[in-house]
Amino acid sequence: MALQVIGAGLGRTGTFSLKFALERLGFGACYHMSEALAGARRNLPLWIEAAKGNADWDAIFEGYRSTCDYPACTFWRELADYYPEAKVILTVRDADNWFDSVNATIFSKPHRETFAGGPLSEFFESTVYSDFGDRIDEREFMTDYFKRWNQSVIDEVPPERLLVYSAREGWGPLCEFLGVPLPDVPYPRVNSRDELMSGQEEAGRHEAQQSDPPSAEQLEQFARNYIGQLRAEAFPEV
Repeated sequence: MALQVIGAGLGRTGTFSLKFALERLGFGACYHMSEALAGARRNLPLWIEAAKGNADWDAIFEGYRSTCDYPACTFWRELADYYPEAKVILTVRDADNWFDSVNATIFSKPHRETFAGGPLSEFFESTVYSDFGDRIDEREFMTDYFKRWNQSVIDEVPPERLLVYSAREGWGPLCEFLGVPLPDVPYPRVNSRDELMSGQEEAGRHEAQQSDPPSAEQLEQFARNYIGQLRAEAFPEV
């Protein structure tokens, strides 16, 4: 099964909502960081090899028709070449708002420390944090990085293959770009900062009770539960 949609937008640009939207439109299952972590013992070694230049994309995306968010967005160029028929979606938002969001959630010091030194450290360092070095907390550096990232996608992907998209636009531009009908349900809006920070607090309580980082098994269970919780919030009528 070849990917039909490649998400090139960085994390915290509405990617969880896009995951559920693509699945609703028939482009599922959609790969996302949550999916990588839900099968961590199988998936993370594959991603580490991809970061070393030994990617097995067919194995990584077995059973998936689309992807968005980390870690796949880090490899959008490679994926666009490997799946030449796939369309590319660049999810965007205001750069300062993006920094505020990641700095409070997925790039925050407590979040990074949760996985530091454990079996998951190499995965995050090689597929998520590798471009930032010790400047991940610097607003000017990170917002400039965000703008340059987005511009590189716009400059390199042919216009007919690319949708620059904000979740605030809802179903219309997405469905037109993908050539599918408009669904009869509201566009999913999930994964608020409050939800992620709540999960971060839970991780902090785990760390206080147990000195070691969470195991792959614990991470898999958390990710599966989190996907289920947010899917129910995305489409509560289902």
